[in-house]
Amino acid sequence: MQLLKLILRNALRHKLRTGLTVLGIIVATLAFGLLRTVVDAWYAGAESASAARLVTRNSISLVFPLPITYQGKIRQIEGVAAVSYANWFGGVYINEKNFFPQFAIDAQSYLDLYPEYLLPEAQKKAFMQDKSSCIIGAKLAETYGFKVGDTIPLRGTIYPGTWNFVVRGIYQGAAENTDRSQFFFHWSYLNETLKKIVSRRAENVGVYVVGLEDADDAAEVAGRIDATFRNSLAETLTETEKAFQLGFVSMTEAIVIAIRIVSFVVIGIIMVVMANTMAMTARERRPEYATLKALGFGPAFVAALLFGESLAIALFGGTLGALATFPVAEKFGAAMGTLFPVFNVSVETLTMQLTAAAAVGLIAAVLPAIRAVRAPIVEGLRSIG
Repeated sequence: MQLLKLILRNALRHKLRTGLTVLGIIVATLAFGLLRTVVDAWYAGAESASAARLVTRNSISLVFPLPITYQGKIRQIEGVAAVSYANWFGGVYINEKNFFPQFAIDAQSYLDLYPEYLLPEAQKKAFMQDKSSCIIGAKLAETYGFKVGDTIPLRGTIYPGTWNFVVRGIYQGAAENTDRSQFFFHWSYLNETLKKIVSRRAENVGVYVVGLEDADDAAEVAGRIDATFRNSLAETLTETEKAFQLGFVSMTEAIVIAIRIVSFVVIGIIMVVMANTMAMTARERRPEYATLKALGFGPAFVAALLFGESLAIALFGGTLGALATFPVAEKFGAAMGTLFPVFNVSVETLTMQLTAAAAVGLIAAVLPAIRAVRAPIVEGLRSIG
């Protein structure tokens, strides 16, 4: 108990210096947490992917479509429980900065394959009955203020013209990491329109989503699908939904690595600041430590004072920084709109923040503690007065 009182009094002896050090740790811990959350958001799609779903695309590139006739053939393959399809639309809402993912889907089969998209039954029925309608995620609705019944005009880029969609439903997510920023409309509406204006582009889809009877058979089923269409005009590449998502992440892997490096550099900088604070503390208290040793207190007690003070300051600042991450991340995610569909501070990030703060506190006190313990009593007492 006495040791704890001494640690607390020592930590508060120079309030300004301690306050500035704590502030620095708060900022560093907060920055570290935000950067780690950005990295988590980058991988959110892959982490939320289902092991029971495969994605089949054109083996050359996603740019090249697949015939709609493949659906029936895939459905007959052993191990396949269900098949749906989707087509990237790529429309622009007002201007290019208002980006959000838009997919033309086979409504019933697609929603059956994605039970994590929670849509009220009445809204789902209205969507099914109106071929020119759409459903949108709750985050997308919140970002742009969309409501059920609103008309959303999209300027086509891949498919020219102005396309108007009536919002018939707003879906929620079954889990926190469910993407609630997407825009879905009927593939049949897109296909019928293409038949009238560009018939050669009709009857094609971007990807097939395949539901598995057994997730453990993913590799075998993927091989069977690709073998079925080998040597055809449109060969396929089938992979797990997670691998498909990671393919997009790999395109920006250098950015993710840079963010990770910066997050640890931030911790390194604050470690230097903390070490400097503890070095000054040890120099100022050399007479006190010499007196304690002269009175019979052992080296372990002196070291405990330094480590305890350093750890207390670091953990206090780290805890405040970790707690501040939640409201800041919430505001940051809202400001980014649909750029990061999922932007939540994970338990892992919180653990890393507190662990990093504790590590900073312990490492920063190592050299000052060694010097204080090894310093001869005579040298310390010589500086008194």
